[in-house]
Amino acid sequence: MRLVLLISLLLFYTHTYAQPQGLRLEDYIYQEKIKTVLLYSALDDPETPTRLLTPPVTPINNPAPLVLEFDDLSGQPEGYRAKIIHCNADWTKSDLNDIEFTFEFNEYPIVTYDQSFSTKVPYTHYRFELPKLKLPGNYVIYVYSERDRKLMISRRFMHYQPRVSITAQARFSQGIQQQFSDQQIDFSVNYKGYQLNAPQSDLKVVMRKNFRFDQSKTNFKPTNVRPFDQILEYTFFDLENTFPGGNEFRYFDSRSLTGRGYGVNEIERSDEFTKLWLFPDKPRTDNAYIQMDDFNGQYIVDQRESGRGSVEADYTPVVFTLKVQEDPEATFYVNGAFNLWQLNERNKMTYNPDRQAYECEMLVKQGVINYSYTIVRGGQKPDDAFIEGNYAATENDYDILIYHRPPASRADLLIGYRTVEWNRRR
Repeated sequence: MRLVLLISLLLFYTHTYAQPQGLRLEDYIYQEKIKTVLLYSALDDPETPTRLLTPPVTPINNPAPLVLEFDDLSGQPEGYRAKIIHCNADWTKSDLNDIEFTFEFNEYPIVTYDQSFSTKVPYTHYRFELPKLKLPGNYVIYVYSERDRKLMISRRFMHYQPRVSITAQARFSQGIQQQFSDQQIDFSVNYKGYQLNAPQSDLKVVMRKNFRFDQSKTNFKPTNVRPFDQILEYTFFDLENTFPGGNEFRYFDSRSLTGRGYGVNEIERSDEFTKLWLFPDKPRTDNAYIQMDDFNGQYIVDQRESGRGSVEADYTPVVFTLKVQEDPEATFYVNGAFNLWQLNERNKMTYNPDRQAYECEMLVKQGVINYSYTIVRGGQKPDDAFIEGNYAATENDYDILIYHRPPASRADLLIGYRTVEWNRRR
């Protein structure tokens, strides 16, 4: 009898559940009622606004857990559960069973929630501390409804185990035509003490700009292998490791609604909401580079009067205006981490012929919000530079991720991580 029970438990924990239909292994919001999805490393003070500015990439043995937060604007608390998926370097689902990367049953009830307080737009704020996991690598956590199992959100995060060290340097691009617009990242990997059978091809390297998956590069191969020193050098001459500099992000400050914060042109008050009209924006491609502080596209949630942004920050309709000639061949978007860098109907702009400008109204939680403008023309990739321009002096953050699949392993593991700052002002 005991043997039968053990076998049943083993089958229960190693069973690989099918992915829910429609699940996307990326940062995504599936239901309109879900807003402000946050994932960050926990701090002593859960209301520290700057906790949101670092990416969810932590050492596998980090004592502070990652924390997931989100708001439900339906007005009624609902039962939610979370599940975690281990992914390969290319964000496809790995072949690992749940028991190989989790310490407990991989289905977690989300039981911590609070109702919003003194806000015109009511919401329920949920908070969930992610469990510790066994293996480094890429992960996706997704949340679904207990009632009908509908998907709510999915968010990417990463744990790394530092088995190799990375030395990196950011500088102006070596390209003659790109030296005033692009930035270059040279780096090397020291794998001393870590076994590689084929150093030239064993590692998978990913570089991201400002922690954005939509601005990442991969498929790097070392330009020089030093087997005696156990060092791989990645110094390219064909611009493989260069990124357009972009521009400093625009931003507005809505932490207090008693008066107009930075970037806010007009406040419209009603019983239902407080609506913000931002100052009209213009293209910046023909202007000289202007130094200004920003969050590199990230944002913070905060309510200045109470300091409890999680439940006392209100949701405000925000009207973005871009003064530019109509272009029927292009689609314009307001872009930023506050919308998970997704280009969809929420942040799509429409042309107003009366104002001769593109406009977009979005419901945004109070805080300091970075944003920029992006266009998509035909089937081409999104283009930030069309409105914002590219400047080599722009302050940016880059991170480098090193993956390896050990012999006999069935998944890519994250064995090295390094962030690189360019032109950071202290």
